[in-house]
Amino acid sequence: MIEIGKERDSEVRKMSIDENNNELHLVMFPFLAFGHISPFVQLANKLSAYSGVRISFLAASANIPRIETMLNRTATTQIIPLNLPHVDGLPEGIENTADTSPDTVELLKVALDLMQPQIKNLLTDLKPNFVVFDFAQSWLPPIASELRIRTICFSVFMAIATAFVTTWFNRNMPPTIVEVTKPPPGWPGTITLRTFEAPGFLYVFKSFHGTPSVIDRMMKCFDGCDAILIKSCREIEGPYIEYFAKQIKKPVLLIGPLVPEPQSGELDQTWADWLSHFPAKSVIYCSFGSETFLTDDQITELALGLELTGLPFFLVLNFPANLDSSAELKRTLPPGFIERVKGKGVVHSGWVQQRHILAHESVGCYVCHAGFSSVIEALVNDCQLVMLPLKGDQLLNSKLVALEWRVGVEVKRSDEDGYFGKEDVLEAVKSVMMETENEPAKSIRENHKQWKGVLQNNEVQDKYISDLVKDLKALSQDHI
Repeated sequence: MIEIGKERDSEVRKMSIDENNNELHLVMFPFLAFGHISPFVQLANKLSAYSGVRISFLAASANIPRIETMLNRTATTQIIPLNLPHVDGLPEGIENTADTSPDTVELLKVALDLMQPQIKNLLTDLKPNFVVFDFAQSWLPPIASELRIRTICFSVFMAIATAFVTTWFNRNMPPTIVEVTKPPPGWPGTITLRTFEAPGFLYVFKSFHGTPSVIDRMMKCFDGCDAILIKSCREIEGPYIEYFAKQIKKPVLLIGPLVPEPQSGELDQTWADWLSHFPAKSVIYCSFGSETFLTDDQITELALGLELTGLPFFLVLNFPANLDSSAELKRTLPPGFIERVKGKGVVHSGWVQQRHILAHESVGCYVCHAGFSSVIEALVNDCQLVMLPLKGDQLLNSKLVALEWRVGVEVKRSDEDGYFGKEDVLEAVKSVMMETENEPAKSIRENHKQWKGVLQNNEVQDKYISDLVKDLKALSQDHI
């Protein structure tokens, strides 16, 4: 099995491929969600830095303008537009999960499945060495195999979540709530799900509109592909990567956590001016991304908890695309809240320059859902982590970060129903921000520095990518 990241010769990164070898042409084909598209773009940018690597990035037409702002365009990188087939119930022009409503989001998978003839024609013309694809395109490996093209399934989640789900492969029926809350056989460590978290995680077994469930898609992807690529590294998730490799019995490639390049441009002057009013490391930034939504009660308790801290805060609350954000803010925030926090608290809905904000010297705490990218963004800045995971992989990520890495805390919640109150939010923030001399807080800060050093070690990051290029070359030369 080919595994990236193990002990190898310590050569310096080479920005070219051996002249005796042929060009590597990779087609990138992510799922229709920016939480998936972004890691694919980051991977494309890393690989395109090597001469001899050519990238063709497949993207639904409506997503191309945003991808163009992220993708490093070179002479060997191209974006190829895809036509999303019409699906009854899916509005015209809706081509990513961020623009859909909860009622229509699963229809994107129906549209994706209808793209098989289009993708086959494209691959026939492009003739790449590899297609790097996502969890949803379970139909792709057989098509690529017929065309003698190798396939790599790219898991954009932390290894702990991917490993956890694969323990449920080949079951005749979903596990029970009790089974989900117990560590799987041979599981490294004791991290698992709580009672209130289990039902949400079992979403992977649900089928919508007659299409395969997430777990059915993942099984077919992993079974049919030539190798599996994970957005992680042994330095941060070694035991879970080993566990996954034993479960899946496939070549496992690692690319590191894909730490974003330093942000370009300046923070919007409005936000820069507001943040500059506060001392260093005193502001709480709170956001759950564009596709994770809190209930009305959760919004109330979160807002009141931030108010109780007495610290300045920047709260971002987003809502499903079919709702009026302004009206939802007025409806869900506690009565009189905006007036009480005026001058010390900001509430915003919509996109903001999150990476710029986290890098601002006044920001000292990040309250988030523990999505992988959010965790990395917090750690490479000097923002203490308070996590409030709400769904899917977030639930395991937060436990890994809090219990094993010890670089953040979770908001305390009821085991039965997941309830948290304003005092729980206050206590979590206090534990990392306000009681600066207690041992847990000092330990978290020290661990944070160490993990930041690991994530910002460019030699380690570069070696993962150079090793990946070598292993792709080796795989491409094997007979299909």
